[in-house]
Amino acid sequence: MERRTFGKTVLAASLLASTALTATAAFAEDYVIGFSQVTTVEPWRVQFNKDLRAEADMHDNVKLLISDANDRTEKQVADVENFIRQEVDAILISPKESAGLTGVVEQATAAGIPVFVLDRNVDTDKFVQWVGGNNTLIGEAAGAYALELLGGKGKAQGNIVEIFGGLGVQATFERSDPFHAAFEGEEGVTFLLDRQSGDWKQDQAYDIMSTALRNYEDIDMVYGHNDPMAYGAYLAAKDAGRADDIIFIGVDGLPGEGVTWVANGELAATFLYPTPGAEGLRQALAYLAGEEVPREVVLGTEAITPENAEAILVRNGLR
Repeated sequence: MERRTFGKTVLAASLLASTALTATAAFAEDYVIGFSQVTTVEPWRVQFNKDLRAEADMHDNVKLLISDANDRTEKQVADVENFIRQEVDAILISPKESAGLTGVVEQATAAGIPVFVLDRNVDTDKFVQWVGGNNTLIGEAAGAYALELLGGKGKAQGNIVEIFGGLGVQATFERSDPFHAAFEGEEGVTFLLDRQSGDWKQDQAYDIMSTALRNYEDIDMVYGHNDPMAYGAYLAAKDAGRADDIIFIGVDGLPGEGVTWVANGELAATFLYPTPGAEGLRQALAYLAGEEVPREVVLGTEAITPENAEAILVRNGLR
């Protein structure tokens, strides 16, 4: 199999919505595509892989290889190095952390293999394209919604527990900083904790919230950087008999998780963070077929609240 050579120039453009590349486009050559996933423990990552596999199944000329880094940077580096040795036609990678995966992305590019970075970014420009959601937009939307729930601009009152994702991940701060910005000048609002990382996991968020509940009598809101962490905090508050007094907000919006928890009244809202798997593969195949692709593909978001959660569940066959 002859791999298409990856040149040094890429199209430097920004796309503010998911592109309309067709999933059924016919490509002349057969391709082997390697995908390095950071972990399959998080439900959002499981859905990510499902979306990618479903897209690959629509292309008879695609052989998809998926590796699981088990949430370890050194394992992910080794996985990508293995793809390089196999001389795959393209590599898709969703990094655990930006800095740790930079070198191996540059190594793949130097070997002539086009690299497509999905979700979290890396600290280099030596890749073809980045595809993912807009975490800053999500942080802004969550902050605006939270501000209204606590009384509105200039009137907000409340104590907030924020549960961070990974502290070495850019997405964490893109979800946090705009959220905090929504409360600038709101003297009645206090963030109770320093940066507490739940590492995107429900059980760790449960422990963080349990400690917060012991230390603070008044907690009005929890902002979890993903739905499992928000739900873990909810469960801790429920076990302490305090869930009814606290507002819980998450991010991800998977129908079987965040949307369901909103519909059940356990979360007040979640914000859709779409998985980039299917779009990433479509973009890679277009590039391999000789098409120009944009430097970035930014996927949109949606606020999921009690007003629309039920309809989303019905649309996804869960009601």
